[in-house]
Amino acid sequence: MTQQPLPLAGIRVIDYSHFLAGPYLSRCLAGLGAEVIKVERPKEGDAGRSHACIVDGQSGYFLQQNMGKKGVCVNLKDPRGLAFLHDLVRTADVFVENYRPGALEKLGLGYAALAAINPRLVYCSISAYGHTGPKASQAGFGAIAEAESGAMDLLGNPGEPPPLFRMPIADMYSGIHGVAAVCAALYGRTATGKGRHVDIALLDCMVSMHDFAVQCYTVAGEIPTRSGSDLPQATVYGVFAARDGDVVIAAQVDEGWKRLAGVIGGPALAADTRFHKSEGRNAHNKELLAMVRAWVAAQPSAAAVQSILLAVDVPCALVQRIDQVLADPQVIARNMIVEQEHPVLGRVKLANVPFKFSDCDATVRTAAPLLGQHNREVASSLGMSADVIEQYQRDGVFFADAHAARLDAATS
Repeated sequence: MTQQPLPLAGIRVIDYSHFLAGPYLSRCLAGLGAEVIKVERPKEGDAGRSHACIVDGQSGYFLQQNMGKKGVCVNLKDPRGLAFLHDLVRTADVFVENYRPGALEKLGLGYAALAAINPRLVYCSISAYGHTGPKASQAGFGAIAEAESGAMDLLGNPGEPPPLFRMPIADMYSGIHGVAAVCAALYGRTATGKGRHVDIALLDCMVSMHDFAVQCYTVAGEIPTRSGSDLPQATVYGVFAARDGDVVIAAQVDEGWKRLAGVIGGPALAADTRFHKSEGRNAHNKELLAMVRAWVAAQPSAAAVQSILLAVDVPCALVQRIDQVLADPQVIARNMIVEQEHPVLGRVKLANVPFKFSDCDATVRTAAPLLGQHNREVASSLGMSADVIEQYQRDGVFFADAHAARLDAATS
């Protein structure tokens, strides 16, 4: 099969974001074929560079969220650095940032200033609360949005503090909403010729994620409470302890319950009409969960539970550790772990972007950039002479860490 260009081939993105939501957004755009240029501050760079886990001075966190990008490191406090970035904006289609509202206006990088330079620019902002509303100026992180959205209140056991999500739900969900909004704005630009400001808030995205809690309150007048490892509104749907591990069973639909009932209780339980509809199962939630728990605990292993249930088409899964995930044949078959060559660490394995197309491969093959790795390449693309680039590097307008500087010297 002839590989076709990726959907965003020819689109240039400036990534002036840090840590997670913004970098994840632009990382996905790189996977979709865009040229993404990450702009960082001198010496420290993106704060994600100092986030765990760190090996040989390189952050695995940064590698994961910044694969497939080019990297420049510019001193924007120097007028020449700001002018360089403005020149870069003139060539760009998208600008991504995730600073507190108002912060970039002070630097001359707000939407109004950049839209005046490039009216076609799609400018995407991600922040904790968005650019309007009484909390717009407050700082926030993913856990703040997860707490204020009511999502965290649904986690854990009654009478105990809710646990933290151990995956960055608010940041990643906001980032992928940003991908959708940016692509929509680029499509809209084909008709109008103009870009626009996209305003994404972590809190908004988390509130939008509620699948039943909002209507439980607004329609039924009920406030959902913590229920631990099962979902009382969808019996049987939860986590069950086997002898050597945990198993998730999803038999909340009517036919799925009947198949599960036939396994754990035989024909009599499967034929019991009290449980044939979700309302009846929910009304007898504790009774049914006790039956399922007892049956799971009686099996020789978690794998045996899974084998029995899959044989009768009851959806279930083992709760896997991350090493088991990386060895999962489905994960391997879907190419969800990608190998990349890193100039310091050598071969590294990271999670791939999840996009699959019929005629092109969205696998990101290039590693995240070293700090300032592509200063020369990007500056040259703007028509800057080699002498000026060297002068900027001597004056500290451009900065490259030791690894990037050695790489630049070896290739220039």
